[in-house]
Amino acid sequence: MAKYHRNDVGSVVLGRPSPTTSGNHFGLCTSFSAASFRRKILDAMSCGSSSRHRQQLMQEMIYDAVRPPPPPPTSTTTIRSVLKQSNEPIKTKRPVKNSINNGKPDKLADLLNLEEAESDAETTKKVQALEGLKRLVKELQMEKEENKRAAASRVRLLTKDDPESRVTLAMLGTIPPLVAMLDFEDSNSQIAALYALLNLGIGNDQNKAAIVKAGAVHKMLKLIESPNEPSQAVSDAIVANFLGLSALDSNKPIIGSSGAIPFLVKTLKILDKQSGCQARHDALRALYNLSISPSNIPFIMESDLIPFLVNALGDMDVSERVLSILSNVVSTPEGRKGISIAPEAFPILVDVLNWTDSPGCQEKASYILMVMAHKAYRDRQAMIEAGIVSSLLELTLLGSMLAQKRASRILEVLRVDKGKQVSGNLGGNTSAAVSAPIYGSSANQYGKDCLVEEGMMSEEKKAVKLLVQQSLQNNMKRIVNRANLPQDFVPSEHLKSLTASSTSKSLPF
Repeated sequence: MAKYHRNDVGSVVLGRPSPTTSGNHFGLCTSFSAASFRRKILDAMSCGSSSRHRQQLMQEMIYDAVRPPPPPPTSTTTIRSVLKQSNEPIKTKRPVKNSINNGKPDKLADLLNLEEAESDAETTKKVQALEGLKRLVKELQMEKEENKRAAASRVRLLTKDDPESRVTLAMLGTIPPLVAMLDFEDSNSQIAALYALLNLGIGNDQNKAAIVKAGAVHKMLKLIESPNEPSQAVSDAIVANFLGLSALDSNKPIIGSSGAIPFLVKTLKILDKQSGCQARHDALRALYNLSISPSNIPFIMESDLIPFLVNALGDMDVSERVLSILSNVVSTPEGRKGISIAPEAFPILVDVLNWTDSPGCQEKASYILMVMAHKAYRDRQAMIEAGIVSSLLELTLLGSMLAQKRASRILEVLRVDKGKQVSGNLGGNTSAAVSAPIYGSSANQYGKDCLVEEGMMSEEKKAVKLLVQQSLQNNMKRIVNRANLPQDFVPSEHLKSLTASSTSKSLPF
């Protein structure tokens, strides 16, 4: 009996054709991988294979058979597709980073970290700056004058453009030692302390009040009144400090009653001809601030400031500021009296009404004249004599809206005043004319009233006509002066006829 060699390879189970696959393909029950299966089949069927090799191959197949199979595929695959997939390299999937902060991108986290780093750096910088300011205050409290002067100069530089430094240094107690430095005899130390105080008060009302409360005003006046007259630089620094401190309403009465106004007026008069001097403008602005408080008007009147201001109206560099001071002064009876008795006050103010190139000056001058016209009859007469009517008529046509309103109100006051004067004169004459009893019907009484009314109107027209003629003549004189014509210039007969034939129709009332 022939001996048959037994093949121990085992059975290969091929699945039946799957209804889901096309063609006559078989499904492979994968008890081991497709690559190893192919390799083992080829080795087993190769010719000349030794028994030892076959035994080794059988052991490997048994080991692969015992190993737990991988999970079955979702669908039946062909042998070719399995072999193709086995030869492809395995692609490793990169781990996907989970987004943080509810889906926000990683850039936002980087920005947050950057902001935290910047805030930490800024905090460190602020702490270092605060420590530096503390050391600066300690230097101001030292006994050596050189250290104090250097510290005051440093404070002046730090507070020039930095509002936070002004607040911090004031809280650290910088103001009292700076005020105490005004007692030094060295002018450099005084100037350093004065300008440091000036910069500390810029835009800070609390510091302004603290400087005055520390006694700076009295120490400044002590410097001015000392036997050794201060230098011009020290005087300019004091004027600048008075300007800054007087901007606070609560400081105005204190500075005004301390004796600062005579010093400012004296400085203004000394620097009168120096148009480009900063101290001159600072003194004017300080006086304007002080004139806002009615309690300071008597001190201004005592300093003989009003005549000086009226005469300074010809200087266009300071005219508007001067008119602003007079606008504050005219609000009190003492101020109106001072303006009224000032030499040539009304002619100068009336001339300002003709400054068409300066609307601000026209508005302020008309305000001063309006207040003066409302308060005193004598002032109204002085205005008429100065030729105010023609200037007001021109202002109602060519001035700004505010100047037109004020000019119209002044004209109304002058008209009412003139009407009262005419009616008073007619009242005395008519009483004598109609003193005899008149008998008759009511028609006679009505005729009498008409005659009286016509007489009043005719007299009023005559008065207005005379007023217009005077204003036109004054206007002609002013035009002649402006044109630099000879003083003996005689108007033509035609102009005289126009003046004589003018009526009240030209007036706006």
